[in-house]
Amino acid sequence: MVWKSLFLKMKFNTLDLHGIKHADVKIEVENYLYLNQEDCPILIICGNSQKMISLVEEVLVKIKSSFETGSGNNYGTIMVRSV
Repeated sequence: MVWKSLFLKMKFNTLDLHGIKHADVKIEVENYLYLNQEDCPILIICGNSQKMISLVEEVLVKIKSSFETGSGNNYGTIMVRSV
């Protein structure tokens, strides 16, 4: 429980994909990561859409990023450690 409250108190550079169309996700994520790569870690909020999560993961693998996909209470988020 301590980890969760610590996580919530930390401020991360965040990309919120709510409202972004699936067709636009890849270019939005790639551009954002390259423009903000010095600010890692970067939190990407995908929401509950498995399609959105998969699209983001495709980009992260393509550009060889280090990342963790959230689960449990953090489902729908991806933490990018390095670009």
